[in-house]
Amino acid sequence: MKVLVQNNQKDLKIKALQVKQLVKEALDFKKVPTKTVSIYFVTKKTISALHDEFFNDPSPTDCISFPLDPSDDEPDELSCLGEIFVCPKVAIEYASSENLPVNEEVSLYIIHGLLHLIGYDDITEIERKVMRSEEKKIMNHLKKQKLILEV
Repeated sequence: MKVLVQNNQKDLKIKALQVKQLVKEALDFKKVPTKTVSIYFVTKKTISALHDEFFNDPSPTDCISFPLDPSDDEPDELSCLGEIFVCPKVAIEYASSENLPVNEEVSLYIIHGLLHLIGYDDITEIERKVMRSEEKKIMNHLKKQKLILEV
C-alpha cells in the first residue's frame, strides 16, 4: 500500500511515517484491499476554500474526503482509494475547546476521512451512529497498537 502524505501547514508538526502507519493499520483493520491513499494537511484558508468550492460552504471544517473511482481495467489493489484533506488548526481549536488530546483529534479526522473513502456516510442520524461506532472501534484498535499520532 502506498500512503502519500503532504504537509502544507505549520500549526502542528506532522510525522509522515506515523500517518502512513496509522492509515495502513486502519485499512488493514477494515480489511480494505491495498490501495494508494493521499493525505494532505492544510491550513484553515485552504480547507475553507475547498469546503466552499465543493460544498458551497465557506466555513472551515475538520476534514474533507474525495473518493476516487477505481478504473475498470486496474485491479483494486492498484487503484487509488482517494484523497483526504485534514486541517490541524481546526483540530487544535476543537480539542482545546473540548479539553481533548490534539493527537487523538487529528487521528480521528484521518479515520473519519478514510471511512468516507470506503463508503461510510454521516448525513442521516443512523449513518452518523454507524460511522461514530466504526470510528470508535478503529481508534480503540489503533490505541492498542500504539499507532495514534504523536504531535
